[in-house]
Amino acid sequence: MTFKGRTVLAFILLAMFASSIMTLTIVHPSIFASVGGESSTATVKSGLSTKDLNKIATTYQLIDSKFLSQIDRDKVVNGAINGMLSALDDPFTVYMDQKEAKQFDESITSSFQGIGAEVSSEDGKVTIMAPIKGSPAEKAGLHTHDVILSVNGEKLDGLTLNQAIMKIRGPKGTQAKLEIVRPGSPEPIQMIVVRDDIDVETVYAEMMQGNIGKIEIRQFSSNTSKRFKDELKGLEAKGMKGLIIDVRNDPGGLLSAVVEIVEPFVPKGKPIVKIENRKGEQEDTPSQGTGKNYPVTVLINKGSASASEILAGALHDSSGSKLIGETTFGKGTVQVTFEKEMADGSNIKMTVYKWLTPNGTWIHKKGISPDIAVEQPAFFKVAPLSKKTTLKPDTNSEDVKNLQTMLTGLGLTPDRTDGYFSDKTALAVKAFQRMQSLPITGEVDVETANRIEKAILNEIKDPKNDLQLKAATQHLQSVMPK
Repeated sequence: MTFKGRTVLAFILLAMFASSIMTLTIVHPSIFASVGGESSTATVKSGLSTKDLNKIATTYQLIDSKFLSQIDRDKVVNGAINGMLSALDDPFTVYMDQKEAKQFDESITSSFQGIGAEVSSEDGKVTIMAPIKGSPAEKAGLHTHDVILSVNGEKLDGLTLNQAIMKIRGPKGTQAKLEIVRPGSPEPIQMIVVRDDIDVETVYAEMMQGNIGKIEIRQFSSNTSKRFKDELKGLEAKGMKGLIIDVRNDPGGLLSAVVEIVEPFVPKGKPIVKIENRKGEQEDTPSQGTGKNYPVTVLINKGSASASEILAGALHDSSGSKLIGETTFGKGTVQVTFEKEMADGSNIKMTVYKWLTPNGTWIHKKGISPDIAVEQPAFFKVAPLSKKTTLKPDTNSEDVKNLQTMLTGLGLTPDRTDGYFSDKTALAVKAFQRMQSLPITGEVDVETANRIEKAILNEIKDPKNDLQLKAATQHLQSVMPK
């Protein structure tokens, strides 16, 4: 991307360091080239008085010389840094020790292994921002705003975000047994996610009926803009008359990738994004594009975060594209990493800027509302069954309520969805068991539960059930040249 003025590079992060992927953005705006009074390549002044420095040094000396047990120097120093950053009360400002920083770098430059979910810290709790499409987290049924309480029996309370992430990540094929709290569910849910290689492919394209193209962006990484341009060129060569860009459950990524993707759709001179510093000074990123001669719609949901929101805001405000789906996540701050300043392989990621849409809207904690609001069917958001006990008639529980939602999604029509296991619910279960060649008991044991969950996942993946995609297609059909 291009900014006016100096070419001092600041490394700006538009998504949280997570069990899925961490993405890095490089920009060089003139009014933001200096951070804390010094350029990012200069020695950083402490800004502390002699009294402050003596107080910190005395505290460490007392711990080192007087504390009952022998101390781990690095642990104490890292704890002091974490303490200062946590005092800022900003979930996006974090410290990474050498090991965490190394994994951070690997997440940016190569594939890695984990569950595939972007997480943040909200009120001290590890919270899902978005499961990446196609990831183990999505397949297991993790949702945006799920709170992870523990991993394999280890509580996450009291851990820094990065420490929690280290617990969640792990080798391919290993299990992460998660205890989660879901908004609206009265009790914690037990889920098992099998870790895997996280797919580094970020762009998927297809030509649908009526010469409508669809390009899905799963995250914005270093090769995403090139892949997008290649796929767009291919669709245009096939005679595409309208385009759907799908950034649902896309947790964010490189700002440079967003700009490169958006620019061809935005007429020259119109802004793509605005960046604002602590003084309230703003700088636009003007487009050098020409616009397109076909309509574009953008699919969004509550898992569309950060860089995805920049794309949606830019295409909406500066290109007139319609947004379809649900209100986005709402991450409007920008982080800068200070690895060179730390000088020992550790890293600090700190919130330094905010970003605004071309119309000057700060979407932080509010998100971007769609022009056409469309909710997916209830079974898209149903929680997996706990499988603690066999579900039987004449019982009432949250598990039964989720079961009834799944059965409805499978077209088996129980008479209710309030959590009471009625006779008609049992008949629906028997019908499913008959179709699956299972013992016809009308009760839901582990095997029946697993089969129902697998079947509902197939329904979720079937485009015919995607009401948001249908709405986007219908809108394009109404505005495309006849």
